[in-house]
Amino acid sequence: MKTRIGVIFGGRSGEHEISIRSARTVIEQADKLKYSIVPMAISSEGEWLDTRSSIELLPDGIADLMESTETASENKGKFSNVDIVFPVLHGTNGEDGTIQGLFEIERIPYVGCGVLASSCGMDKVVMKSLFQEAGLPICKYAWFLRSEWERAEQNVIDLIEKNIGYPCFVKPANLGSSVGVSRANDAESLKSAINEAAKYDRKIVVEENIEMREIECAVIGNEEPEASLPGEYIIRDADKRFLDYTEKYSATGNNEFTVPAPISDELADKIKKLAIDAFKAIDGSGLARVDFFLRSDTGMLMVNEINTMPGLTDASGFPKMWAASGMPFPTVIDKLVELGLDRFRDTSRNKTDFI
Repeated sequence: MKTRIGVIFGGRSGEHEISIRSARTVIEQADKLKYSIVPMAISSEGEWLDTRSSIELLPDGIADLMESTETASENKGKFSNVDIVFPVLHGTNGEDGTIQGLFEIERIPYVGCGVLASSCGMDKVVMKSLFQEAGLPICKYAWFLRSEWERAEQNVIDLIEKNIGYPCFVKPANLGSSVGVSRANDAESLKSAINEAAKYDRKIVVEENIEMREIECAVIGNEEPEASLPGEYIIRDADKRFLDYTEKYSATGNNEFTVPAPISDELADKIKKLAIDAFKAIDGSGLARVDFFLRSDTGMLMVNEINTMPGLTDASGFPKMWAASGMPFPTVIDKLVELGLDRFRDTSRNKTDFI
């Protein structure tokens, strides 16, 4: 019998649209001889949708790739009609451990990191603390709460000017895909950047500006993870300081993701090792993408962040890095499903009583 995969996508997040695109890729690339797909969408308001409404969120033609017409709405949160779920959810309420907790309560196998790793990987402040504890090199940063900003703006500005300086980057602590990220060059633009980030999260992170190259590495595995060949975004537009949401996901022609990254074999091996170290630092499982900064001035390599459910769109680096490493995306899906089932079997060994 085919394995029944509940592909969960959408979600109440600033990355709702990217999740839909990632789900499309998973549904298109999953081996139809092995899997039966059950689409399970969550609206941007957080409502679980039935199968018909779920399919309507997907691009035209995707419905023809799915045999199953079973409804998810009858089993909201119960998942009794699937063997495993693939939560192709990015950002808050999907990649941050919240929905993973629901899977744990419902005793349903799922693809990807567990509750702890997901929440730690999403919160950039906690993530950076764990990286520091593991001895991983990171850039200078500061953080504060939205309430602190609203209560005493000047105190926050003074903190950033003293510890970080200009230019700097301002980010919501719990989001991805460059949503809410801005570059600040002075106190006035810093205020605007913080106000923008504060729309998306109660915790804000400010990082130092670095002249650097941005390199990524994909990781797959549970207790013995493996890393892909690193890839690099080549930015053609010299005026672009960072890849924003539009640059990452639209065909503007201003950037190109190259695999393997044009670096030495020695540096590539170091990146792969650090990617695995970062994955282990948050107790990762299943999959992740680790992003690095390679400083232009010193050549120092620094870990920027980890994404526990990286973009899986046709423009995303994760599938491209594994394809260049000899693992096409259908095989990646096979491996992720098996890893999810393995983790479920291992967790099921834990005693839950004292009898």
